[in-house]
Amino acid sequence: MTDNMANDIADDDPLALAAAWRADGHDVALATVVATWGSSPRPPGSQLVVRGDGVHRGSVSGGCIEGAVIEEALAVMADGSARLLRYGVTDERAWEVGLSCGGTVEVHVARPPDVLDQLLADRAARRPVALLTNLETGDTELVHDHQALDEDRSRLAEGVFVQVHNPPPRLIIVGAVHISQPLIRIAELAGYAVILVDPRSAFTGGDRFPGLTVIGEWPDDALAALKLDDRCAVVTLTHDPKLDDPALCVALRSPAFYIGCLGSRRTHAKRLERLAGLGFGEAERGRLHGPVGLHIGASSPAEIALSIMAEITQVRRAAARSGT
Repeated sequence: MTDNMANDIADDDPLALAAAWRADGHDVALATVVATWGSSPRPPGSQLVVRGDGVHRGSVSGGCIEGAVIEEALAVMADGSARLLRYGVTDERAWEVGLSCGGTVEVHVARPPDVLDQLLADRAARRPVALLTNLETGDTELVHDHQALDEDRSRLAEGVFVQVHNPPPRLIIVGAVHISQPLIRIAELAGYAVILVDPRSAFTGGDRFPGLTVIGEWPDDALAALKLDDRCAVVTLTHDPKLDDPALCVALRSPAFYIGCLGSRRTHAKRLERLAGLGFGEAERGRLHGPVGLHIGASSPAEIALSIMAEITQVRRAAARSGT
């Protein structure tokens, strides 16, 4: 892999960058947040990758302690010894490194794990995987069955840091309408892999959705082929029952964690009547969020998109807290 190819990797994917830089012959170190207290701005699992020449990507504190951590990463590359660092307001270096906002953070700095290539292969195959790192010995192990994967949360437990690598959640949008454009951008910022489904080429043509996966098949065929799982959200936006209803029939038979439908209360009531006529029971129809989005008084396409993404986030996080 060349440096130019590494430049195509997103800055928020330090592990992929670490592999690319290492393949190019660079010395590399990874800094990983393993524990936080108080108002530390980055959660456990956040990472910063540092190259031997000082080039770095990612973040472990939103800017507060990056300078100090980069210095430690360069030292790790020089002597090969991993480090467990702790910064906070009680640390004499707190003001020096900039962590004066009241938080405390522990950061593990080490060379990339030997299992990095397999970890990236698991991620590419959408296999849930967790990287276990013994912070005392430095030993690493990949596991595919761990409670932290179900909770979707990296954590430190008895000296072992469990870094969760679940496949990114997917958002399937049915309907290439005006609301789709800001919704795509917001969803991608939130870490979703977005797929747009619309068989109407007049709506998807041109440069309206550059770089996006767009499926021009009929919605029920497209959603069936996508094999919806419990990390999928589906939103129908066409206002056309001929397009929305077939998609909803597939979504309601899937474990998708969120299904939302654009339209007024009157439109949604008619939608529920049609689905009842197709044999969907009250519990199944109760899974639908309609009118879609949190009630924040949204009116513009961007505001409606924001309300939709807020509701998707609310539902997803509530399910994670309840363990469902």
